[in-house]
Amino acid sequence: MSTATAPAAATPTDSATHCPYCALQCGMNLRRTSEGAGTVEVVERPDFPVNRGALCGKGRTAPAVLSSAVRLTEPLVRNAATGELEPAGWDEALRLVADGLRRTRAVHGPDAVGVFGGGGLTNEKAYALGKFARVVLGTSQIDYNGRFCMGSAAAAHQRAFGLDRGLPFPLEDIPRTGCVILVGSNLAETMPPALRYLTELRENGGRLIVVDPRRTRTAEQADLHLAPRPGTDLALALGMLHVLIAEGRTDDAFIADRTSGWQDARAAAMAHWPEMVERITGVPLPQLREAARMFSDAPAGMVLTARGPEQQSKGTDTVGAWINLCLAAGKAGRPLSGYGCLTGQGNGQGGREHGQKADQLPGYRKLTDPAARRHVAGVWGVDPDTLPGPGRSAYELLDSLGGEVKSLLLMGSNPVVSAPRAAHIEGRLRSLDFLAVADVVLSETAALADVVLPVTQWAEETGTTTNLEGRVLLRRAALRAPAEVRSDLAVLHGLAGLLGHKEGFPAAPDEVFDELRRASAGGPADYAGISYDRIAAEDGVFWPCPDEQHPGTPRLFLDRFATDDGLARFVAVSHRPAAEEPDADFPVFLTTGRVVSQYQSGAQTRRVPELNTAAPGPFVELHPRLADRIGAVDGEPLAVTSRRGRAVAPARITESIRPDTVFMPFHWPGEGRANTLTNPALDPISRMPEFKVCAVRVERAQAG
Repeated sequence: MSTATAPAAATPTDSATHCPYCALQCGMNLRRTSEGAGTVEVVERPDFPVNRGALCGKGRTAPAVLSSAVRLTEPLVRNAATGELEPAGWDEALRLVADGLRRTRAVHGPDAVGVFGGGGLTNEKAYALGKFARVVLGTSQIDYNGRFCMGSAAAAHQRAFGLDRGLPFPLEDIPRTGCVILVGSNLAETMPPALRYLTELRENGGRLIVVDPRRTRTAEQADLHLAPRPGTDLALALGMLHVLIAEGRTDDAFIADRTSGWQDARAAAMAHWPEMVERITGVPLPQLREAARMFSDAPAGMVLTARGPEQQSKGTDTVGAWINLCLAAGKAGRPLSGYGCLTGQGNGQGGREHGQKADQLPGYRKLTDPAARRHVAGVWGVDPDTLPGPGRSAYELLDSLGGEVKSLLLMGSNPVVSAPRAAHIEGRLRSLDFLAVADVVLSETAALADVVLPVTQWAEETGTTTNLEGRVLLRRAALRAPAEVRSDLAVLHGLAGLLGHKEGFPAAPDEVFDELRRASAGGPADYAGISYDRIAAEDGVFWPCPDEQHPGTPRLFLDRFATDDGLARFVAVSHRPAAEEPDADFPVFLTTGRVVSQYQSGAQTRRVPELNTAAPGPFVELHPRLADRIGAVDGEPLAVTSRRGRAVAPARITESIRPDTVFMPFHWPGEGRANTLTNPALDPISRMPEFKVCAVRVERAQAG
């Protein structure tokens, strides 16, 4: 199968689509190289505005996962006698899933059945999965792995602005602003085609500040790199706001006209004087002042956060502190200014807008809002009183498996690798009475299932995603799937029928999207005016778009914020330590992240030879001073131990990380699984686990 990027011009037979990986959703063309179920190659699509033809290695090699040699091609059912997964027909597999869910529901009640989704599912699938959970199963126990992605930023967005969309402006605005503060993001490796926006920013005379405990490839592009201790981003933001206030750099007219809550937020910031912040963060005082002045002096500015500050047990308040900085400087709700979150997963934005999240209904409506329940129930043709209330958040749902939740239907997620305290979660999955998994490959989680359902991939199905800008995009099927592979929508259609709901769950994506439009109409994430034809003609449509004459909304908040009074809300926040700080037994910080050639849990990218050659396995990145102290040798195995478990991976010694911190990428299972170590301590608002900071002990593996 060819996976090379072809620079040739597109032909009339090429299919315009989008990369299956991150939230950039880069445009690409697929060209057939044979007929039938066939193969395709990636062809550049330079006219698509987000990536302008550029693709990373993951996008270029995406067709490799379409190969029958690496994917699931038929249903699998666990043989009770041998314990092995064996091929089965679809009728048998669907019947076993329906029977397993029905049996649990009958014996233990509807909330004993759980549903866990994924941030890579299309909008149509996410919508149908949420509807299936609430209408067919009657369970409140549904959430998705996107909770681990943007949960804290979403909560802070809602709290400050009344609406959550990752970026309230298009990517094209970034090079035209005056200063960008990039907090906890390594775009050069996580979203390589987006790095050009920062390069163009500096070429245009703008300034770039990067906040990261590691000197990453992205940090090397910065005018100023701040390297705080893990878990202290909140204090850093408060210290910068203190400098703005003390030096008279706040935009008092903007604060008076367009915000509320300033006095309390001001008092909280003034309690974090710069010398104290220097002690907490380790960021030298001159750098702190320089960053604050660089941001305030710019005619326009943006703060962009990613998982670094968000995946903390205080992630919502941390993002809130950076939003406060934007508001105080008058750099929000104005052209070329604002706060934005760099969504991670391919449909992390759309995945939570349409009912896959425990507390939400389609259109980003609140499940606890009676009017929202009436509207959505009307579209679904059910009594609103029959809709269950909010359920558990993602980690809490996984932690309840085998206890309150006895059976689980899981689509498009691999928590055995991606969940915090992963060994514990693996044990919870094993303790279930029944587990059904729908996926494109036999992931580590699918390998534990009683029934595995093989489903179609991005190139084999039509559907929409919503990228990090809030741009709704369309993927169209370019080739046929293998004969015994079905779409997730067909799976839900079949299961709903077996469970007594013959109507209401169409397998055709356009029918599902039309219903989604009606269900979202009038909601915060209003898709009513968006159609497949419009998306194709306009290179995507930005929500909200309430009717077909509406142009879409690429830029939010220019006239008013989405709060009841139209004002942005300052929220008084204060620094507090991480849930787990280093001590005598576990004296080093661990932080986790990604590398350029793998994606999320690696379930798909680890099956691509080119990507595995570039990134063959896990490693432990540590500073030479720490390496000298423990006798580590570059390339030799290190044992990293936390209160939750032990991981072993080769040492990678570099001066690009703080001496008190080690870094591990989280893409691999087995003894190098980084999430064996991570802390599931939850943010009280977003319920985001604290992936990005925990206390560990590091030693040569043979000493363990």
